[in-house]
Amino acid sequence: MATSEAGHSADQHAGDAHGHDHDHPDYLAHHFDTPEQQFDSGKLGMWLFLVTEVLFFSGMFCAYAIFRAWRPEVFEGCSQFLNTKLGAINTGVLLFSSFTMAWAVRASQLEEHKKTAALIATTLCCAMVFLGVKAVEYSHKWAMGLLPAGLFSYDENNPHPPGPNWLLYICMPFIVITIGVFLWMVFSWATKAKFQFQCAKPLFFVCLSFFGGVYLGTVLEPKVEDHAVHASADGHADAAEHAEGDPHAEGDSHAEGEAEAAGADEGEHTEEAHEAAPAEEETEEPVIELGSVVPKSGTMVDTSRDLEIQRKLASVEANSAVRDELNALERQDMNASGAITYHQTDDTSNTIAGSEEDVMRRSRAGVFFSIYYCMTGVHAIHILAGIGVLVWLLVRSLRKDFNRNYYGPVDYVGLYWHLVDLIWIYLFPLMYLIR
Repeated sequence: MATSEAGHSADQHAGDAHGHDHDHPDYLAHHFDTPEQQFDSGKLGMWLFLVTEVLFFSGMFCAYAIFRAWRPEVFEGCSQFLNTKLGAINTGVLLFSSFTMAWAVRASQLEEHKKTAALIATTLCCAMVFLGVKAVEYSHKWAMGLLPAGLFSYDENNPHPPGPNWLLYICMPFIVITIGVFLWMVFSWATKAKFQFQCAKPLFFVCLSFFGGVYLGTVLEPKVEDHAVHASADGHADAAEHAEGDPHAEGDSHAEGEAEAAGADEGEHTEEAHEAAPAEEETEEPVIELGSVVPKSGTMVDTSRDLEIQRKLASVEANSAVRDELNALERQDMNASGAITYHQTDDTSNTIAGSEEDVMRRSRAGVFFSIYYCMTGVHAIHILAGIGVLVWLLVRSLRKDFNRNYYGPVDYVGLYWHLVDLIWIYLFPLMYLIR
């Protein structure tokens, strides 16, 4: 009797539990009571995960700060090998992808399934364009030997040595995936598998976006890098000319020679000048004093003429004040012409030009590129992870899984994607805009 009652009670509880599971929607996990509880729990878990990601990247940012404070001239010199235009394009692409991702979250809340799928596909296209541009940047630097410490082999005398086609190696996996997606799209269209065709079609355009980024990178990268190489070569040539002899100094000596010749000619007619116009002697040959050539503070003067006079006066060993004023006038003249100056001091050992050979040594430049590849490479891995999750969201949005009560996965992935974009916003100025 007791056994039968116990069995009846167990069956009743099982039936209640079975009925309770049937009351749950398909999207609600069995250990949650309401969709709100499930959404809040998932969002808390995502925020905890993002905190660990911030701590992970914080370690690399700390390493960056330490090495840059240790060797600032290395970071300034090596940063000139990074293409600012491509970095700015990638920044704009990721910012636009954040906008489309946030819009996709809103569209999923409103049960706009087609718009959600289109916005997620757009976000995927932006991610692939980003990777295409990075593929061109990486391959170009690998070909030049701008590698991490231990592998650094850059030679300024031969900046483009013969080697493998690194860009082709990077693109090979994407070529295989694109061909596979295309065959899947053709097969699903031939077999009239409607849902599979709906999934394969946007994914095919996503794959093509990678090659759009590659094309964009190849158009911009060679022009900028070659220009930098030629500029470096011109800088070395100018330095060699200055080492052999300063052309400005030669021009000044030539001007002084002409002045002495003119003075000799005038000396022949000294007596005639005194007899004809003794009052004009003082006005024709004024005595140049130190105070008469130094311009007053706040006045606008012709710096080209002042520089010539100041150089002559500065050649006198006792005129230290004139030399200081000459340095100030030269800096003012260079700034007015739009030139970029680093350190206007007599000691060139602390300048970029003076330490260029030391900057490009393997033990120093290799440190910069080690940090560069570490930070941008880990960021690219996060982009790849985000692409995988976004493809999963695209398929589910085409399946119309999201509604007003269940849009958590889109929101969670959106948070992750915004963090990835935010990290790049910090990486771009810290790496590309060191000038």
